Formats: sequence, structure tokens, C-alpha cells
Amino acid sequence: MSTEVVTEIRVGHSPDPDDAFMFHALANDKIETGRYRFTHQLQDIETLNRRALDAELELTAVSLHGYAFLTDKYALCSCGASVGDDYGPMVVTREPMEIEDLKGKTIAVPGTLTTAFLGLNLCLGGCPKGEHSPRNLHTEGDAGTFRYVVHPFDEILNVVERGEADAGLIIHEGQLTYGDQGLSLVVDLGKWWLQETGLPLPLGANAIRKDLGQPAMDEVTALLKQSIQYGLDHRQEALDYALQFGRDLDTAKADTFVGMYVNDWTLDFGERGRKAVATLLERGHEAGIIPDPVELEFIG
Repeated sequence: MSTEVVTEIRVGHSPDPDDAFMFHALANDKIETGRYRFTHQLQDIETLNRRALDAELELTAVSLHGYAFLTDKYALCSCGASVGDDYGPMVVTREPMEIEDLKGKTIAVPGTLTTAFLGLNLCLGGCPKGEHSPRNLHTEGDAGTFRYVVHPFDEILNVVERGEADAGLIIHEGQLTYGDQGLSLVVDLGKWWLQETGLPLPLGANAIRKDLGQPAMDEVTALLKQSIQYGLDHRQEALDYALQFGRDLDTAKADTFVGMYVNDWTLDFGERGRKAVATLLERGHEAGIIPDPVELEFIG
């Protein structure tokens, strides 16, 4: 009889196709996990960012903006990243606009700890007032060059379509479906960032709690990488599982979306990806959006 102690790893990730694809093997017992038992909690990324402030989960998806406030509790897994390589979060409007036209407007955003919100402020030269405490739960505010209102990410297209905000900052599958609601693209922040820096835009990552200890951090990160590799090696199987989280995506769009955010970058940030993370957080600090310099720690 085995006396090995089972270690529970509570995993938080978003209920969207790319995260589902990434975690398919762990969620559906496709790989051997040894002494670790993974249980999954699906919530939107802003909720996960805020839960991470209290270190509730052993392994969790986080926005890289959110991670700037978590370095005392979590390290970044070298795998599991969502990186926009010449694409990323978008700002859309009912009528065509230029980037400069967004200044002074009210923009619906999916949360103030999202990387999308950080990127929007860098693009528009904004700096949210009173946001330096990450626990602030403002539903609206002033970023200096624009105003923002917080809505669930999957409601933002409807909010803009109904005229309840001048523009919307969209993440996840909205990047592929905004045209179905007759909305116009103003700026793709991934394209803007690449033009500004020559680097991809790192959006999200998986963070692992430091109090697990180094051996467990290494082992759990290795299992996460195995799960990602399994999905890539069994693409149709993983995609079939991920489709249930696709909301308005058909099979072709879900496949496209998964390909955007589960790829070689997801297997490992690599040197260029790590430089992109450092550059993003440095610029956020220089702009006054992130109060303290960020010391990065990667596992794996």
C-alpha cells in the first residue's frame, strides 16, 4: 500500500478556449500527476488576479499587470503564457475613430489589474488616479486621458453596442467576434506594442505559490508544461474539450483563437518573452501605473 502523501493543487484559470485547451490533460486525467491532485476553479481573469492577492490558489492564471503586485507570494511559471505576437487586446467603437479620438472618452474595460488595462493606459498616456492599491475595487474612474467603467469581459461588446460606453477594451474571443456586432476596431494593442518596442505583448501567465517550496514548484510547473504539450500533440481532442468554453465561437474561430494563445510562447517564454515581460512592467512603472519596480522570478 502506498503511503505517499497526496498534495492538492488548486488551479484557477479562465473559462475560455485557450485556457481549457491548455489544462485539458490535467482536467481530464490524460497525464500521470504522481503525488499531485489537481482541482480546477474557473473564473474570469480579474477575479483570479484579486484572489491571488490573498494567495488563495496554489497555481493560478494571472494578468502580467496583476503579477506586479504578487511577487512576494508567487513566481511565474516559464510555461502557460498567453502572448500576443503582433495582436492582442483591442479597443472597439460603434463608429470609426482614431487613437487620439479616444482621449476624453469613456471606455468599458474588463478590470483594472488586467494587462489589457495597463496596455491601454500606456497607449493613451493615462495613469489611473487612486489605483495604486491593487485592492481598490473601483467600478469606474479617471485615468487622466480617458475615463473607464469596469464590466465583465464578456459583456463589453454589448455595452458598447448599446451605447453605454464610448468604446470597449476587449479580450478573449471578442477579438474575433466584434465585427459580428457591427463594431469598428480603433487599435489593436498587440500591434501597437510591437511597433513601440519590437516585442510581443505578454498578457497572461501562470503563477505558482512560493510557499509550496522549490521542489514542488518545479514539479508542478513541469506537469503544467506536459499538459500544454499534450494539447498541442492531441489538438483535435483538446479543441473538442475547449469548444464548450467558446461562447460565440464556431469550430474554425475557436481553432484560430486557441492558436493565437496556445503555441510555442506557451511552452516557454524564452529569452525574448522574458524580455517582453520585463519591458512591459518597467514601462508600467515608469508611467506611474505600477508603483514599485518588479523583481521577476521564473520557474522552469
